[in-house]
Amino acid sequence: MTNPLLVELSRLQFALTAMYHFLFVPLTLGLSVLVAMMETVYVMTGRTIWRDMTKFWGLLFGINFVLGVATGITMEFEFGMNWAFYSHYVGDIFGAPLAIEGLMAFFLEATFVGLFFFGWDRMSSRAHLVVTWMVALGSNLSALWILIANGWMQNPVGAAFNPDTMRMEVMDFAAVLLNPTAQAKFVHTVSAGYVCGAAFVLGISAFYLLRGRHIELAKRSFVIAAAFGVAAASSVIVLGDQSGYTITDNQKMKLAAMEAMWQTEPAPASFTAFGIPDMQAHSTHYAIEIPWVMGLIGTRSIDEQVPGIFDLVKKAEDRIRGGLVAYDALEKLKKNHADADARAVFEKTRGDLGFALLLKRYVENPSLATAEQIHDAAWSTVPSVPSIFFAFRFMVVFGFALLAVFVIALWYTMREAEAPRWLFRLALVAFPLPWLAVELGWFVAEFGRQPWIIDGVLPTFLATSELGVADLILTIIGFTAVYGVLAVIECRLMLHAIGNGPDAVGDMGSFGQATTALGAVAPAE
Repeated sequence: MTNPLLVELSRLQFALTAMYHFLFVPLTLGLSVLVAMMETVYVMTGRTIWRDMTKFWGLLFGINFVLGVATGITMEFEFGMNWAFYSHYVGDIFGAPLAIEGLMAFFLEATFVGLFFFGWDRMSSRAHLVVTWMVALGSNLSALWILIANGWMQNPVGAAFNPDTMRMEVMDFAAVLLNPTAQAKFVHTVSAGYVCGAAFVLGISAFYLLRGRHIELAKRSFVIAAAFGVAAASSVIVLGDQSGYTITDNQKMKLAAMEAMWQTEPAPASFTAFGIPDMQAHSTHYAIEIPWVMGLIGTRSIDEQVPGIFDLVKKAEDRIRGGLVAYDALEKLKKNHADADARAVFEKTRGDLGFALLLKRYVENPSLATAEQIHDAAWSTVPSVPSIFFAFRFMVVFGFALLAVFVIALWYTMREAEAPRWLFRLALVAFPLPWLAVELGWFVAEFGRQPWIIDGVLPTFLATSELGVADLILTIIGFTAVYGVLAVIECRLMLHAIGNGPDAVGDMGSFGQATTALGAVAPAE
């Protein structure tokens, strides 16, 4: 059986690199669109202030983009290094979107990023505007293909296990691409990125306005960020609701954990606004419930039930027993691929095979599992309810708080009177909230899927490579050190550029000149 410490260290390493990488991704998505919008206004009006805004915010976009690429490459290698069995088992499906992302979206994005910085004095204004919008399009396409891959892990459609090759194989690539879970995750994630971009521009503009610096740039940036933020934050809430609705069909246990719903309630189920879930007592203390809300959100009806954890565990136990039939048939097919009876049995029960694999945590041969081990395996399908419950609620609170900030900012900018200073301070306080929200969102999505790396197909503990614990500890320390250095460099460059404002770019027409200026930071500044 797999060493539990090895599994946890592998998960920790990937979680650290993924969460660090996703500090840069949403800002890339949001800033790319905001910069394109600013340049559009410049081309339409010919006013140089909008060109200066495009260059300044584009410079900050470029710094963030480079760090995002550098941290993302590591994750690609980790699939092969730390999750070798996973790569072997589902590489035919999971590898395709990643390859397309690399060949099409990333190269499209990287190529036009270069043209954006080097093409200011070499292209017409309209041609350069097209380039800027292609940067934004490339950024979004990168997110699309990554989220198609991740969406398949959450809802593995369009593929089936082949008993002859002992691997998952694509049966319907269109189903993989049009996976409703992936599409819902894409629009929700992209809109969250737009919120990050809006909060970033709003916060830095507020900083300038508080200091009385770069007033013309800051005022216009504040207005466009507020308006864009209202639209983006509203879409996050609406699309987040849709994303939650999609898990009602294929990830019922995650939904039950998010709501700490232990028992199946009569329809329509109530929503637990607050409570303290108890994994030992299998109950939620001090629960404050709002009638009907969960049923309406989760099922879009008043007569459909939202299953609770206890009922889902019973269903998991039934699927484990069905999976044992598939596992026994598969063992016979390994010995004789021509065994027609075994193949017929396997075809009927193949959908439950992954549940039988959960038993490998307790016994080498699932066929020898006891009733108690089957019971334990069924309860292992329940993630950490308190963690998911609170992470989801904090994410929602941050989302609504950001919407309120953007609405207040937009309302004041539409008035003729000068905006109050407390509004600018509020924008600075709200600055980190979108990053906290997106990290919590990914925590709910990934941690809430446990114990599955591919929901219902492959348990996480079976997906790792045969590495040593010392190897993983060493690489975790190494990645943490390298990423710490990158974080210092990122902050140093960003703060230097923000400190200089538009003067960090001036009339320079190339990204090379801009980076040279940023690199010339005095040691004792």
